[in-house]
Amino acid sequence: MRAWLGRALAAYLGTPGRTVAIGFPTDIGRLRSALIPGDVILVEGTSRVSTAIKYLTQSTWSHAALFVGDLPWQTADGETPCVVEADISDGVRAVSLELFRHHACRVGRPMGMAPADTEAVCRYAIQRVGESYDLKNVVDLARYLFPTPPVPLGWRRRMLSLGSGDPTRAICSTLIAQAFQAVQYPILPRIETLDLKDPTCLHCVQEILHVRDHSLFVPRDFDLSPYFQLVKPGLTEDFDHRALLWADRAGTILTGS
Repeated sequence: MRAWLGRALAAYLGTPGRTVAIGFPTDIGRLRSALIPGDVILVEGTSRVSTAIKYLTQSTWSHAALFVGDLPWQTADGETPCVVEADISDGVRAVSLELFRHHACRVGRPMGMAPADTEAVCRYAIQRVGESYDLKNVVDLARYLFPTPPVPLGWRRRMLSLGSGDPTRAICSTLIAQAFQAVQYPILPRIETLDLKDPTCLHCVQEILHVRDHSLFVPRDFDLSPYFQLVKPGLTEDFDHRALLWADRAGTILTGS
């Protein structure tokens, strides 16, 4: 009974809600041309659960997926999958970029990764395609039925850790965090500062990185991380603002100067 109710809640939360996207939809062709394996795609979703994630994390981004390059099979709709993501209903799955059409997207690119590490990150995610999540933790899911709980700002992110069962891992960015942590690549580690106590070097310190629990990573962390470079797929080097068409408040197209 709990499993059935969990699946029903997951399906409901995954459908479009009343939220309105504030980002500009990304052109899929430009997104594809900008991507390289290992990139993290940040997505502004419009589902009911996306509303909750954006509110609780105070961020535009409600979903993250890993670009792994073209895979040697096809999706049910005949598309070639190239992205691995965790879905609340379907578990870990491989999808095409078409899934993100009409959504605002950004790309988080890990900097300085060796090709072997990039391959290992992608392989980690690909090997988990087909894994499902146990949705019997109904309490873990039900909290997302209240997308804007009246709690203080500092407590909102903590609400993501309530339950911390499979539904939390499906909604948050656990899969991607685990993939990068498998090669010891930092996302948002906890930093400990140690005084070197060197009399010849006053105020010299050493920074020690501590791995955060992968179950609590959210899409915004890849945006805030100092180790990921943000890429805007629609912004090219030959961008010319003078070539844009503008309209006044009445809808009349303005001619360029």
